[in-house]
Amino acid sequence: MLIDRDSAAAAQAGEPSRFSGTLIDLLDDVSYARVDAGVIDDPIYKLRYRAYRREGFMDHNAEEICIDDLDETANAMSFGIYIKGELVSSIRLHHLTAEHRRSPSMKVCPDILTPLIDAGKTFIDPSRFTADHEASLAYPALPFLTLRVAAMASVHFDADQCLAIVRPEHGPFYKRVFGSEPMSDVRTYPGLHFPVTLFGAAVDSIRSRVAQRFPFFLSTAAEREALFSQTVMQGASLRIPASARHAYESARAAAESAQAIQTS
Repeated sequence: MLIDRDSAAAAQAGEPSRFSGTLIDLLDDVSYARVDAGVIDDPIYKLRYRAYRREGFMDHNAEEICIDDLDETANAMSFGIYIKGELVSSIRLHHLTAEHRRSPSMKVCPDILTPLIDAGKTFIDPSRFTADHEASLAYPALPFLTLRVAAMASVHFDADQCLAIVRPEHGPFYKRVFGSEPMSDVRTYPGLHFPVTLFGAAVDSIRSRVAQRFPFFLSTAAEREALFSQTVMQGASLRIPASARHAYESARAAAESAQAIQTS
């Protein structure tokens, strides 16, 4: 069922746009690594700290790291994103289910999410999206490379929605890319010096409309399995190459083969 949907999206997309083609090329040099939450001096925690301090979003601390109580929950996964072996950004995900209900969005919007979880809905909740300053200047498309992890997780865990608890002014980006819609009013996240709003995108949209417009979000089952099923203790020593090119080309080939059979 997965390859059918991805193939259909790729077939409708045709040749990738110049932007998407550039991203697919760049992803040939990208790898992802899951982080061991127990290693508090991991580079991603320092990357978070530098990014938030640069923007004035958090106070100074002696360790110069940014880590909180949600980093070690059973449903948490943090990742470093590397280009040519250099750490350029990081992201944290929580898989929200009836069994595992702790996440950043739940901390801010329990009144909205609890009834949905009680009704059987599941969510991917990305947070702590931070980037190296120099890398963000060198790679303007870095947000797409980073959020690709959330798109992959949404597919891997077959979630209903992918959330985004972000500054209100970032909402249009998530709406344009993922079709996200606001789910809450403007609220405050504990410990951060800026307001946030909860947005949500249907995963069916990520698997079809998003893959069609932005095929660099496509991935192979092998890449997703390696990222989300590895043990935490494997950590950053296990870097998983991005499979976007292989996934896109395979989906296109499968779709073209299916079309040839139908017309023969």
